[in-house]
Amino acid sequence: MSDDPGRVSADPTLGLTLGGGGAFGAAHVGVLQVLAERGIRPGIATGTSSGALVAAAYAAGLELSVIEQAVLQFRWRAIARWSLSPRWGLLDTHAVTDAVSRVFGTEPLIEDLPLRFGAVATDLRARRTVTIDSGPLSVALRATIAVPGLLPPVRRHGTLLADGGMLDNVPVGPTRAMGAERVVVVRLHARWENVRMMRTVTRTADLADDPSVLLIQPEMEGMAQWMMSDVPRLIAEGRRAATVALDAAALDGRFLGTADPDPMDERMPRPL
Repeated sequence: MSDDPGRVSADPTLGLTLGGGGAFGAAHVGVLQVLAERGIRPGIATGTSSGALVAAAYAAGLELSVIEQAVLQFRWRAIARWSLSPRWGLLDTHAVTDAVSRVFGTEPLIEDLPLRFGAVATDLRARRTVTIDSGPLSVALRATIAVPGLLPPVRRHGTLLADGGMLDNVPVGPTRAMGAERVVVVRLHARWENVRMMRTVTRTADLADDPSVLLIQPEMEGMAQWMMSDVPRLIAEGRRAATVALDAAALDGRFLGTADPDPMDERMPRPL
């Protein structure tokens, strides 16, 4: 099939949650490729940090080949520059605004995107997560990637927002709150990670046992998290992990509703 996600009808009850992890986020591209090849089209996409960047591109309807090329060519200067007033962070993320305008020709509003999208950030004052699902796209992206001390927090509606991964690096709750009954969850996993240090509030074991969740865990061990040298390997690992998860769980039809129905059984839903 075409790699254009807009050519497959989206399922408004199926969500996609993409976890954060710096350059590890390249693995999300491989996951999206496998989902598209199997006709799986989530209608809701959320993420935090680098996961939000990929989820936004997906929700905006960009072709997967375009997303892949953007990730392969990505350099950190595309989202951050040295700050001229480094009170809140050494870098300035207004480069994100410029990048969004170059891609879309204007500053799009999240509510105008083809698919529903939410960027998950942390409210630093209230110490809770916030889902940004309306307003300028670049504001949401700048907030969800903000790392205090390095990338400045973003002021929005009286709040001070930073990287959502500080509280929840696998934001399944926000995806469900936006209407998802089933969720494809991509957790960027490394055997050496300390989950408590990551402050991930969603337990991986609970996700694995939840029949409404398809958990995909690309293995990041031995790959660079803050350099782009391993991007091709990360994309390939995302493909591998997605294929294994779908095949091993045999969820292509039962979970995602994409199996061809019996034409004699009118009670069966039409395939996506």
